[in-house]
Amino acid sequence: MDKIKKGDIVGRHSYGKDILFTVERIIKKSNGKKICILKGLTLRIIADADIEDLVVIGKDRIQNNMRSMENKLENRIKKCARESIKQVNLFKRYYLGSGKEKELNGKILHLDGDKKYADKSLKYYRKIGLNAIVRNVPENRQEIVVLDLLNRYNPDILVITGHDGMIKNGTGYNDIYNYRNSRYFINTVKIAKKWVLNSGKDLVIFAGACQSYYEALVSAGANFASSPARVLIDFMDPLIVAEKVATTEEYKYITIKDIADELRDGTKGVGGIGARGKKTVEQ
Repeated sequence: MDKIKKGDIVGRHSYGKDILFTVERIIKKSNGKKICILKGLTLRIIADADIEDLVVIGKDRIQNNMRSMENKLENRIKKCARESIKQVNLFKRYYLGSGKEKELNGKILHLDGDKKYADKSLKYYRKIGLNAIVRNVPENRQEIVVLDLLNRYNPDILVITGHDGMIKNGTGYNDIYNYRNSRYFINTVKIAKKWVLNSGKDLVIFAGACQSYYEALVSAGANFASSPARVLIDFMDPLIVAEKVATTEEYKYITIKDIADELRDGTKGVGGIGARGKKTVEQ
């Protein structure tokens, strides 16, 4: 067995190495056994495994995995560019009678527990021309910083995400302590909703990651959340939801059915009550 160390890219032998993980921490138990805390390389999942169950993944597979991730980003950016051109042409045709009107997309504040994902998210938002502030904040600190960031940036859309996962799959769906980070996401949503009451802002909230406690997130006030079927979600799923809300006209109501086909597992991965779009026309 390869000697496993922090930062290695590994797979779980007992799961057929189906998901690639980064070793985040190694914990030595009192009985001498070692447990590794793992974060998904391209999925928003956090898990743990006995160190004996882990296998270091070869460079070729890692490169293919990362290349697939980058291709997904680039293909999405190209798709957004094509749609943007169409929208601009329609806008010119129907709205630019006086030549003074200007389209404004919604402003996004994105809190991400994973630095790598935060960096890629910012790249994505910038390349498709969205006004977004992205902050890498550990999941357990998001509730501490969210109020200050909301006051500072006054966004239209708030994304609360990172990594999550059920500790015991297939059981304990209504036990908040059976989820690794859902309670932090829920608390952050609740604080954001209090800010909404005080500010009068119509804030649209996406919250959650892989296998998150969907019902509790929606009850706390999230418009969109993961994961209704407790499945894995792609690192891009929260970005796609935020982008759709930001670029949809304010007179339109956007539902998960309008987005589902573009998400990893559709309505199994993300659900919610929907929201009005945040694109406005400024005179």
